[in-house]
Amino acid sequence: MVVVVILTVLASVALVVAAHWYVWRRLVRDTTEGKGTARRLGTVALVVLPLLTVVGVGVGRSDTPFLLQQVLAWPAYMWLAVLLYLVLALVVGEAVRPLLRRLTDRRETAREPAPDLVAVGTASAPVSTGVSTAGGTSTAEAPARAGAARTASSASAASSASSASSASSASSASGPASGAISDGPPDAPSSRPDTVSVPSPSRRLFVSRVVGGAAATAALATVGYGTYGVMRGPRIKRVTVPLARLPRSAHGFRIAVVSDIHLGPILGRAHAQRIVDTINSAGPDLIAVVGDLVDGSVEDLGPAAEPLAGLEARHGAFFVTGNHEYFSGADAWVDHVRELGLRPLENERVEIPGFDLAGVNDVAGESEGAGPDFAKALGDRDRTRASVLLAHQPVVIDDAVRHGVDLQLSGHTHGGQLWPGSYLAELANPTVAGLERYGDTQLYVSRGAGAWGPPVRVGAPSDITLVQLASRQA
Repeated sequence: MVVVVILTVLASVALVVAAHWYVWRRLVRDTTEGKGTARRLGTVALVVLPLLTVVGVGVGRSDTPFLLQQVLAWPAYMWLAVLLYLVLALVVGEAVRPLLRRLTDRRETAREPAPDLVAVGTASAPVSTGVSTAGGTSTAEAPARAGAARTASSASAASSASSASSASSASSASGPASGAISDGPPDAPSSRPDTVSVPSPSRRLFVSRVVGGAAATAALATVGYGTYGVMRGPRIKRVTVPLARLPRSAHGFRIAVVSDIHLGPILGRAHAQRIVDTINSAGPDLIAVVGDLVDGSVEDLGPAAEPLAGLEARHGAFFVTGNHEYFSGADAWVDHVRELGLRPLENERVEIPGFDLAGVNDVAGESEGAGPDFAKALGDRDRTRASVLLAHQPVVIDDAVRHGVDLQLSGHTHGGQLWPGSYLAELANPTVAGLERYGDTQLYVSRGAGAWGPPVRVGAPSDITLVQLASRQA
């Protein structure tokens, strides 16, 4: 077991290092020239940010002062979200990169002028040489290039001067029609001034900057929008669930299901108040808080949870533990939520008009000898009555089926929270989000009202679900 943990840690570290190296290569090395300031700053950032993330995540699991946790949590967790979408965007950019290179190559070729019009240094016009032949015809014009005059050696210049003198004598003997140079001597000054060419970035550098800039923009926009969704607060989602054994008198009974609030260094009292206001605005008959309420101790987060005392429902508010409560002191939180007016269901059952409401501890409690006990919660009940079970993790659905539960309400998955996390969540959970049937038992999984780690959701918006029970007898 220890070996597996060590290998998992090493694999995680290697993955993080590889991701940062890849981002540095594409966003820093490929988009800068030489060892300038931009490359130095980018390199420093991609060394400091992962170290800050390790420190920020580490202090959350220690007895570090809560204020310091709050200061470090934001940059540490936000960088994790940005890194994820930077890597994804850059990987997509790998497919775009060769297409951009091909496009820029075509445009560069289309813009190149004809060879006889290219000027290097001093521009000169084409030179016409009308050398006569014995038959009286002249040869075609040959362009004279200024570059040839610049590269001639002094010896060649002397030889050219001698040849020109001989040609001049022959010309005077045969008359002016035999071949005069129409544009003057080769070293005559041009009528156009010298041009100075400014070197532009290479096409490879240009493409890297375009792809890198687009990837960074896409990543920041995605994370920004996902953060806004979390900080704005969850929205109400309505689901109708028919239960075969629900009596007509309970038809239309509404349960507000809220999970994974995750009060902590980032999401605090204001977040809790938004959730309470949203639930109360829906006017439910009963409220079910199905675990992962907090990420921290009662001492640090007790004030943040105080708004929960304002929850309003005709049949009250109920609470079951999630795995994060056992990271934070489950017994202390059970006592605290009871003080706030919520009723904890620790492997127990209560009768609600029309159905039984049961709750079990989270499976993480098994390490403390306080795991789920289905026999205690459901073993002696009247099976002619409909039953609704509160259990944080969907993985206990098989136990719920064996005990004849009609509907299980869960959370834990966050719906994946950060796409493509939903594909990973599917590997560990029977249902990631929504309503599904397992034999005679239905399972509803909420995406949660908060966020763990980065306060960001992409492809899995937060929600509070208003589950309306329907009687088939109605």
